[in-house]
Amino acid sequence: MEQWWQDGLQGCLRVISNVEIIKRILCSLILASLIGLEREKKRQAAGLRTHVLVSVGSSLIMLISLYIFELYKNIATLDPARIAAGVITGIGFLGAGAIIRAGNSVRGLTTAATIWVASGIGLACGCGFFYAAMFVTLVSLIVLLFLRKLEEYLGK
Repeated sequence: MEQWWQDGLQGCLRVISNVEIIKRILCSLILASLIGLEREKKRQAAGLRTHVLVSVGSSLIMLISLYIFELYKNIATLDPARIAAGVITGIGFLGAGAIIRAGNSVRGLTTAATIWVASGIGLACGCGFFYAAMFVTLVSLIVLLFLRKLEEYLGK
């Protein structure tokens, strides 16, 4: 009964170890948590849970994409970036749900952008680009925490 699970597990182990899979998903969880906490603190509609779920989901999808690419590389011409591109498109729809228009005012653009960035961080972690994911998280936090003050100073 458990043979199908073990067969799938062995195939996955040829591509990437289970420890590495967990490490990549945990990295996306931790990094997205930092952005999500900032959004939560500002009481935005999309906070900690949304950002973490978007990021770990994107990380998992990237891992699956890499696995499928490795599994079928000799059978068909595949592009592992195609699935990642689909994720980014789908996340755009999720981000659109965070944008609210009231008269001449538009709210939620920054939150929509952070959802999109959280997805990118998850994709980066999923393919092992840890330093890029960490750097983008740092840049995002700097933008979220300090550019508002600059905008206020400049009179926006």
